[in-house]
Amino acid sequence: MLTRMLLDIDPVLIRIGPVAIRWYGVLMASAVGLGFYYLRRDATKLGYSEDFIYNLTFLIVLGGIIGARAVYVLTNLSSYQGAWIDMIRIDQGGLSFHGGVIGGAIAGGLYAARRKYSFNELADLVVPGLAIGIILVRIANLINGEVLGRTTELWFDRQPAQLIGSAVGVALLLIHNRLARFRRPAGYLFWSFVFYYSLLRGLVEESVRANPLYAWGYVNETWGIGFFTLTQLVTPIFMALAWWMRRRAIQADRTPMGPKVAEGASRS
Repeated sequence: MLTRMLLDIDPVLIRIGPVAIRWYGVLMASAVGLGFYYLRRDATKLGYSEDFIYNLTFLIVLGGIIGARAVYVLTNLSSYQGAWIDMIRIDQGGLSFHGGVIGGAIAGGLYAARRKYSFNELADLVVPGLAIGIILVRIANLINGEVLGRTTELWFDRQPAQLIGSAVGVALLLIHNRLARFRRPAGYLFWSFVFYYSLLRGLVEESVRANPLYAWGYVNETWGIGFFTLTQLVTPIFMALAWWMRRRAIQADRTPMGPKVAEGASRS
């Protein structure tokens, strides 16, 4: 079957002596590099310094990795009993996107606040990198043979959850590019991303992923879909938060103006 064949790809791209370079690391590094490119391009247009952009990127990546791994480990703690060192083995995969966004937002937000820069304005600039990260990391999940879909009774043996997740990233990038064509208040693009990601992840991707079910616990074995995973149960919370924060951004109607204008300053 197609999905089974794709899952047989060697997760190691190349070996140099005892060092193994994995597809996961290469694709994640590519996502960070592309995200940095777009952040630097757009931030310099607003007047942010190179030093600030480099420092911000480092802190976002560091906080994102720590947050992503911490949430993943905490939600899969039973898998690490007796193998505690594996908790830090991010080279083998196992990162939570929600944890990554929260960790990166905290680290980057604290640094921006210290410099008295607008969190919302800067958050808008990282959206392309987040969408690209979803696209590439889901492909890495496919190569690693993780984030599996539910089995089906259709012509394909298993739902291609990784490819569906990657397609969600493509959809988010297209939505962002469409919204960014018009003037938007600071924070609108980021919170729109959070809203649509939560919607597509909860409604589409999570429905086909082989994750444990809670609450109702419905599974359609023919189509390989199920409700409700933990992510689906918390999705309404994230969507409500994103909707509320986007409404606040619209009401504030603060045009992005660069580092000279702190959060909450009036428009000129």
